[in-house]
Amino acid sequence: MTTIALRGVNKTFGKVRVVNDLNLTVADREFLVLLGPSGCGTTTTMRMVAGLEQPTLGQIEFDGQRINEVPTQRRDVAMVFQNYGLYPHMNVAQNIGYPLKLRKLAPDEIARQVGKAADRVELRPYLQRMPRELSGGQRQRVALARSIVRQPRVFLMDEPLSNLDAKLRVVARALIKLLAQELAVTTLYVTHDQVEAMSLAQRVAVMCEGEIRQLGTPEQIYNDPADSFVAGFIGSPAMNLLTVQAQSREVLAAGGLVMALAAPRDGPLTLGARAEDLRLCGLDEAHLQADLFSFELLGDCTMATVMVGGQLLAVKAAKDLRLQPHDRVGLRFDPQRLYWFDTPSGQRLRAGCLRPPPPSSPVPRSPAP
Repeated sequence: MTTIALRGVNKTFGKVRVVNDLNLTVADREFLVLLGPSGCGTTTTMRMVAGLEQPTLGQIEFDGQRINEVPTQRRDVAMVFQNYGLYPHMNVAQNIGYPLKLRKLAPDEIARQVGKAADRVELRPYLQRMPRELSGGQRQRVALARSIVRQPRVFLMDEPLSNLDAKLRVVARALIKLLAQELAVTTLYVTHDQVEAMSLAQRVAVMCEGEIRQLGTPEQIYNDPADSFVAGFIGSPAMNLLTVQAQSREVLAAGGLVMALAAPRDGPLTLGARAEDLRLCGLDEAHLQADLFSFELLGDCTMATVMVGGQLLAVKAAKDLRLQPHDRVGLRFDPQRLYWFDTPSGQRLRAGCLRPPPPSSPVPRSPAP
């Protein structure tokens, strides 16, 4: 298959630098996700790999060969777009087989390969339908089938699931993951959805302002974020980030709240903790006390949001827990799952631990309605 390498790649539009000195290697048959907020340079990076944009500086290579000057049609890449890109005057079979028709394959061979691709995405019963007669999920599967029928060197997917509703996204995500495993083609996937990135990728490159903030496996990105941006972007809900001030081994949150924690150093810090690593507890054993802001039943758990000096923190709790807004609750942190960041730079600080907690007491509960 193909290894993709970007070496010192920059892209500017006028005076605006969209991609800044990007160095990235996508291994042969790897599924790598470019993840970041809108405007971070992920789509522009993919378009440069596809040949739809030219780098301002730097070099793009396939298997060690420079392809900057190679036109898109000769790069042998298949791209799946956000808006499907189907031909409205062609039926499903004709849409899927169009790349093969351009290669002037025999009609029998086109029909055979179209049928094989349609079976992979469960579209065999819909081959004679027009795109307007399909649902959004079915149209996206047509776009996928049209890409895989070519057997390209590289798959490029630009937010292919963003137009689907929540249920269809889950189904389509599972289909893409299955296809990636079966076809074993080098794949570069762009998304703003961290759930897609975590569930699909072998590695994730988290981008912000045209730069890669962290590159690693989904587990590494989630469990060991390099900075506060990555920490706050990955996770559902995102990691809680609380601005604090450490002084003489005391930690003060906004509003003058004193937290029973030991900081790694004095100065302005950002304390990070994921919702599943926080626990509601009795006030006498709490590291921090707060007022309940909202309470949501999610089925398998409840999500409590508390207000701490004007900042909101999310806490996952048991599904049978019932509280009321404005209840005073205690919060306890998991000593092994505490993150500290330098507030001005956002960089991760590796030291720091919790003070010994006071004795345990039961979690207060209000009567179930």
